[in-house]
Amino acid sequence: MISEEVLKGMFQPRTTPWRTSITKVEPNRLITQGYPQEELIGSISFPEMIHLLLKGVLPNKNQEQMLQAILVSFCDHGITPPSTQSARLMASAGSPVNACLAGGILAFGENHAGAIEIAMHMLQEGVKLSRNEDVALDETAQKLINYFTENEKKIPGFGHRYHKKDPRAPRLIELGRKYDCFKEHSQLAMHIQDQLRERKGIKMNIDGANAAILSDMGFDWRVGCGLFIVGRIPGLLAHIQEEKTQEKPFRKLMDVDTVNENEIINRF
Repeated sequence: MISEEVLKGMFQPRTTPWRTSITKVEPNRLITQGYPQEELIGSISFPEMIHLLLKGVLPNKNQEQMLQAILVSFCDHGITPPSTQSARLMASAGSPVNACLAGGILAFGENHAGAIEIAMHMLQEGVKLSRNEDVALDETAQKLINYFTENEKKIPGFGHRYHKKDPRAPRLIELGRKYDCFKEHSQLAMHIQDQLRERKGIKMNIDGANAAILSDMGFDWRVGCGLFIVGRIPGLLAHIQEEKTQEKPFRKLMDVDTVNENEIINRF
């Protein structure tokens, strides 16, 4: 028989306090990753703030410049992405800006914006494999390509539906070398590109370049899509503003095929 004490324990609300080591909040005082926020304001850049929040330390100058370049590279891809179309469609409906932004962000998925996270995971696991098994990076690249090919999957970070040569990727790799952020993950990505280009003429895209560099900068693969979102939100906001201020509301985007009319058959 269940005792009264057990019943009380079953139905008593359980509250677990939120815990964080990111920001300490006290009356008239905010400490973020060890720094008073009023000292950070006006002293560091937005990329530095992102680095501090995610990694707990301020970046050096090279890392700051590289992260800034990465965020800029995410800015916009015109009307082509589903996220932009979703945000603009909601703006056309008269939804508030926050809802339009949320709609755009919710459109990110496996086929749009998800590749950078998958590519980071692939490259980070590939480098671990090379280190643990003492395998050369070019051999690891071949293993990864074979794995994705045998499973009939696209290799994340390579090839682009609009660009045969994504102009952003080589620029990012160039800056990675310049800012000393080109290391094992970038080397592995380049080996994959060399082999793919020889086999199929496929080159690295922006997701592959940024996945490699962010991995070399020590970012966990799980933050990849989040960083993409941080860089893309200004572009989404610009599209929302353009839709609200320059286009007629309630856009008509339908292209309906012929619809046949049927008669209701008396079944009784």
